[in-house]
Order: sequence, then structure tokens, then C-alpha cells
Amino acid sequence: MEHQTVINNLQTALALLEINKNSQLYQDTISVCNHLFKPGFQIAVFGPFNYGKSTLINAILGNRALPIDIIPTTGAAISVKYGDELKTKIIFIDGREINENGTEILKQFAILDGDRRMRDDVASVQVFCPHPFLQNNVELLDLPGTNDREAQDKLVRDKLLTADLIIQVLDARQLMTLTEREKLHDWLLDRGIKTIVFVVNFLNLLEPEDQKEVYKRLRFVAESFRADLPANISNLYRVDALPALRSRLKGDVAAAQSSGLVIFESALQSILAAKQEKMADVRLPRVITIAAQIKQLLQAKAQSIASELEALENKHNAKIQIQQKAEKLIKQGFLASVLELRNWLDEQTLLYRYQSEATAALQQGKFSNWERDFLQPKFVELQESIVKWVTQASDFFNRPQLETLSISLPPHPQINLPNKPTTSEGLADTASVGVATGLGWVLGGPVGAAVVGSAAYILNKNLSKEKQQTTEQSYHNELLQLYTDAAKDYLIRLSKESIEQLLKYQDKAERIISFQMPELPLDISSKRSQLNLLNACLENIDRELESLKTSLT
Repeated sequence: MEHQTVINNLQTALALLEINKNSQLYQDTISVCNHLFKPGFQIAVFGPFNYGKSTLINAILGNRALPIDIIPTTGAAISVKYGDELKTKIIFIDGREINENGTEILKQFAILDGDRRMRDDVASVQVFCPHPFLQNNVELLDLPGTNDREAQDKLVRDKLLTADLIIQVLDARQLMTLTEREKLHDWLLDRGIKTIVFVVNFLNLLEPEDQKEVYKRLRFVAESFRADLPANISNLYRVDALPALRSRLKGDVAAAQSSGLVIFESALQSILAAKQEKMADVRLPRVITIAAQIKQLLQAKAQSIASELEALENKHNAKIQIQQKAEKLIKQGFLASVLELRNWLDEQTLLYRYQSEATAALQQGKFSNWERDFLQPKFVELQESIVKWVTQASDFFNRPQLETLSISLPPHPQINLPNKPTTSEGLADTASVGVATGLGWVLGGPVGAAVVGSAAYILNKNLSKEKQQTTEQSYHNELLQLYTDAAKDYLIRLSKESIEQLLKYQDKAERIISFQMPELPLDISSKRSQLNLLNACLENIDRELESLKTSLT
């Protein structure tokens, strides 16, 4: 269906704008959308109370179909359609219907009550009339008078939006009031309703000279409003409604002519002939007007959401930048602490710093004390420095806490000490024998034996003492080497095992410290989605507006 796309876009826009269904804009949009494809041609007659609207319609129909009186009476929008006979249908809000011949029932359901209020139980009032003017799917709409109550004004305003031709009745006795001018703009022109015809009533009640002056002024007013009518068709007509009705009821053609009714009816026929062929030309301007209003609202909402989104994104990006900076600082501190511990655990560094101390502690049997008081505090301090950065990362990046870095020291060195050497007499005997045998044989005799014996004793004693000292030194040297080797082995194991554990911890810790881009917050993704929908809808309406405007040129 032609132009269905613009209707769909407007309805989408209403949903995106979250417009209240009871608002005027929402109701106007739905009305123009529904009316765009509605068959038939509707002519609405409106104006203030006592301007002769119902009388004018009766004159056109040549029948007192509608109730007329000297006081305001019409209390509902009365639709007059073609029918084989004159009859009335009343439809109530609860769904009930009343169908009666004639229009007498209108006095009960379509006039104002004693408080000049409309009935609130009537949904619609329809009159069917066998008149040729209505036969070509034409509908006349008699609207309640304006300038009385807000409810009537709202009803009239709503009905005018879906009328294809507006007949605005003017009172020659008071020209065009300021209120009428405001309604002409607010209710008609500003809503894209341009098929407007002004009908001046009661001109016959003025003196001839006054009639000319009033009509001249009204002509000036009418020409200032550029109506969308066929060429050579005026938008201002004089119709003396009551004389016109009387002449029609009497069949007085000359009187009908002089009342202005015949000329006006001829103009209506010309308008119908031109506009019924191109109904879109009548209805699309109202769609364009309503679409332009909705477009402005979409732009305003899109701008508002874009500003909100920008603020949210700036806040989100600032948080990311802070976290990225924190990641850099924490990682730098962490790596510096790891490097410090790695350097401290370096094998050569440990041996250089602690091997002699560890050796001495082992010799003195105070290794546990030395380890507790001198080695472990520094080791723990360096580990805690690393853990501090990881804890900060966990807190800052909202990550699970990593287990504490607690590298155990290697088991204490186990040294198998050799047996301590003891003094042996065998050494002296052997020396004596050896010396005696050798020297005694050389010297010979008792003297030689005495000399040799004495010398052998002294030599044996000196050799035994020297041997004892050498053995003890050797033993101490052996112990020292054992302690030294044990200390070295301990420190090498400390270096190797600790670095292995540190590397494993470092790998886990770097995953905690490493900043990961967070998921987009729900409010930002929601705003982005909403903004995309608004912009897409705006583009569609823009495109449709250009297309509609082109189709009207």
C-alpha cells in the first residue's frame, strides 16, 4: 500500500518517544495515519455556536435533517451520509445501537443537556439521507459549536484533522474574531489542513452598504490564508443560511440563487471533482506536518541521549584510563619487587653474602638461630613486597585474591661428621725400632746402643707430637670443608627452589595484574542502542518526508 512505510515509521517513532497514548500528538498521529487510506470524502462544518452551521447543512440537503434552534443545540459530531431513506443511527460507548427512521431522535441524543454539556455515553451519531450530493461517497460532518466548553472544543479539533474539506462559518455581524483567527492557525493551518472554505452567514441582516464593507474586509482576511483549492475557486462565499434553507424547502430556485447557496454548491462540486481524484494531495500535508513535529521530538531526544551517552562514555573511558595507569604502575612495582628478590636469590649473590655466615653458624651449632634472625627476615620482607602489589591489583581490578607468596626455606643441612682422631703408641714403637735397627747397626756396641736408644726416644716423641698436630689440623680442615660445602649446598638449593616457586607465582600474579577491558556497561549499551534506533527512525522519516513533498509538487 502506497505511503504505508511512512505510517510504519511514524508509529515506530511514537514508541521510541514513549509518548503517552492520551496525549494530543499521539492521537493526532494515529488519526492522520488511519485517515490516509480511508475511503470517501468528508466535509466538516465548524464555527462558534449560533453561527448557523446546522442550518447551512440543512440548506444544502434541502431538508430539516439536523436540529436547529435559536439556542446552541448540537452536542455531538453528527455525520450525514448517503442512505436510501432518512434515518438515524446512535452508537453508544457500551456498544448498544439505536436505529430509527427520521431524525427526531437527534433531539434526545445529539443536543446539549440543560447544563449545555455533551452526553458522555454516545460514541457516534450518524444520519443517512437520500441526497445526490452525498451519493458519491461524500460525508457532511456537523460539529458542535466552539467557544463554549473545553470538551466540545477538543472534539471539534480532533474531527477537523480527518476532514478532507473544512467549511468555516463566519458571522458577518462580528467579522472574524481574534479567537477565530487563533483557531484557524492552531487547529487548521498549523496542522497541515489547507483545504479551507469560508462561508459568511447573516450578511443579509446588514444594510447594503455595510454588506459591501464587511464582505470586502472578509475578502482581505480570506485571501491572507492561502487555501489549497482548485484554480479559479474562491475560498470565500456568502450564504444566507436560513433564507437558503427556506427557499429550498419551498423549491424557490431564484431565492436559493440570491441567498448564495447555488454558487456555493457549484464551488463544492468543483472542489469534490478535483480533490476526490487526488485524495493524497489533501491528506498528505497533514501527515507531513505531523511527521515534522515528530522529527523535531526525535532530534531533541536523540540529542539528549547523545549527551547522556557522551557523559557515560567519558566516565567509562576515564575509569579505563585510571585502571590502565594503575596496571602500569602496579606492574612496574611488582616487577621491580620480583627483580629485587630474584637478584637476592641469585646463586652467586647468596654465596657471596651468606656462605661464610652459614658455615660459621653450622660450626657453632647455631644454624637455626642464624637462619631465623638473619636470613629469613630479609627473605620474608622481599616476598611481602611482591605480595603487596598483587593484593593491590586484586582489590583494584576486583579479582580473586591470589594465595600468599610463601616460599619455604630448604631443610637444614645434614652433616655426617668423621670420627675425631686419638693419640696412638704404635707410632713411637715403630719409630724406635726403625731408628734402633738402622743407627744401632751403624754405631755398634753398648755405647752405640745407648746413644741410639736415647736418640730414638727423643725422635719418636717429636714425631708423635708433630703427627698429632697434623692429624688434628687435617680433621679441623675436613670439618671446615664439610661445613662450607653444606652451607654452599643449602644456599644453592635455596636459590634454585625459591626461583622455581617465584616463577610459578609470578605467572599467576601477572594474570591478576594484567588489565582486561571490561564489558560495556548496560547503561551505555542501552543508550547506544536507543540512539541508533532514534537515528535510524530519523533517517527514515527524513527520507519519507522528502518523498512525500516530491509527490505533492
